[in-house]
This record gives sequence, C-alpha cells and structure tokens, in this order.
Amino acid sequence: MTPQPENKDTPQGLAFAVSAYLMWGFLPLYMKALAHMPAAEVVAHRVIWSVPVAGVLLIILRRTRDLRAALTSPKVLMMGAVTAALISVNWGIYVWSIATGHALDAALGYYINPLFSVMLGAVLLGERLSPAQLVAIGLAALAVLVLALDAGRLPWAAIGLTLSWGFYAFFKKSLPVGPNQGFMLEVLILTPPALVYLAYLTATGGAHFGGDFSDTALLLGCGVVTAVPLITYANGAKLLRLSTIGILQYIAPTMIFLAAVFVFGEEFGRARMIAFPMIWLALVIYSASLLRQMRRA
Repeated sequence: MTPQPENKDTPQGLAFAVSAYLMWGFLPLYMKALAHMPAAEVVAHRVIWSVPVAGVLLIILRRTRDLRAALTSPKVLMMGAVTAALISVNWGIYVWSIATGHALDAALGYYINPLFSVMLGAVLLGERLSPAQLVAIGLAALAVLVLALDAGRLPWAAIGLTLSWGFYAFFKKSLPVGPNQGFMLEVLILTPPALVYLAYLTATGGAHFGGDFSDTALLLGCGVVTAVPLITYANGAKLLRLSTIGILQYIAPTMIFLAAVFVFGEEFGRARMIAFPMIWLALVIYSASLLRQMRRA
C-alpha cells in the first residue's frame, strides 16, 4: 500500500503547482493563435499529441505497469471513459471560448469552479457547508444571475466549464490509478475518436495539419501545452495542503481575465463590473473559511 503524503506544504510542491497555474494562465495566448481552426480539431490534436508526451514520462518514471493493469480492468476503463469524456468537453468549451471572444466567460467559469466543487461535496457526499461557504456560493450564484439578466441568457460557456471541470475533478478522485497514469489512460481512450474525426477532416479537405507550416507546428505543440501543465499540477497537488492549492488555483483565471481585457480587448461592461467583484468577494470569503478550517484541523 502506497503511503499517504504528509499534509504539509513543500518547496517542490509549491514550485510544481505555481508552474502549472502559470502555464494555464498563458494558455489563452496559445489557443488564440489557433482561433481560425474549429475547436473540435484543436481538441483532437490536444488528445493525440498528448499521448507521446505522457507516454515518455511514464517510461521515465517506470509507471507503465500500472497503466497496463488499468487497460485490462473493465471497471477502471469505464471510470476512465467518464473522466475522459468530461475533460474533452471542458477542453472543447475552453478552446471555443478563447477563439470566439469569450475568454472572460472562461475566467468566470474557473473562478466559480472551487465554489461549485464545495457545493458538489455537500450534495453528493453529504459534506456540511459552513455559513461562510454558503454566503460565498450565494454570492457566486447572484453574480451569474446579474450576467444572465444583462445578457438575456445564462453565461453558458462559464457554466459549461464549471460543470465539466467540477465533475471531472470529482470523478477523478475515484479513479484508482496515479495522476500521470490516469491522464495517459484518458487520452488513450480519446485517441480512437480523435483519429476518426481527423481522418474525416483530411478526407473532406478541412484539415489544417500538414498544410501551412505554422498551423502544423502549433497543432503539434498542443500535446506539450496540454499534458505538461496537467502532469505538473498533479504532482504538485500531492505535495501541498488543500488550503494552499485552494488559494493558488486563482492564479490561472486571473491571468485569463487579464489577457481577455488587456490583450484580447474583450468588453468589460457594467454587468461584468458588478459580477466579477462579487465573485472575487465570494472567493475571499471561501478562502478565509478554508484557512480557518485547516488551522482547526
């Protein structure tokens, strides 16, 4: 039985986690360069080119035996198929959001996610919510309502990112393999449909890979920009306290927010001027509550 890591912060864990969140924070700049391609095509290449990156890492770490065991277990394959489906949906919404000028919605989705995860734990696992957590969730819900009333519709991209990543993290915790093996399992499961889709694009003349050199290079790089942050984060999370991870996770959506406003020039209208501070206040209340709980524990 693998010993559980101590519940304390380590310099290595902090370096891994901060590096991962910074890479995710800069990812919109990379995805914006792919904005002229269909989101599904970009996601397919993210899947396919993640396989060699993750595979080389498993070989270096000598963890291929665990992956082979997972591939021969129907139960693990079924659980892996669920998390693979959720992460592919998350990637698709994210790529579409950046490409179509909805990066602010992407930032909103990832800001809301920790509050949604707390609510998910209460609904599905019976975890008790503190008064502060209830206030934080209520503020987030009001912020979404403000945006919905202003636009005449719900911010579906933000909600989709929140739901897909929240449920992905929830089911991922139950996947009985290590984080690196689990990621490799997911992209292997997604590879056959990704290959079929890309074959269809090639046959119909809609593929971007293999044509323009810059497009081909960017698509090849999708494996690195997808696999490296996820694997780096997974290894960092094991070496940090939950409260530290909870605070660090705001780095990426903050960088996405800044890129959306100051680089992509997305409109930060009156509704967003009301909603985003409400979300930030909710996260401050949530983080303070989390820190108090960790100190008592």
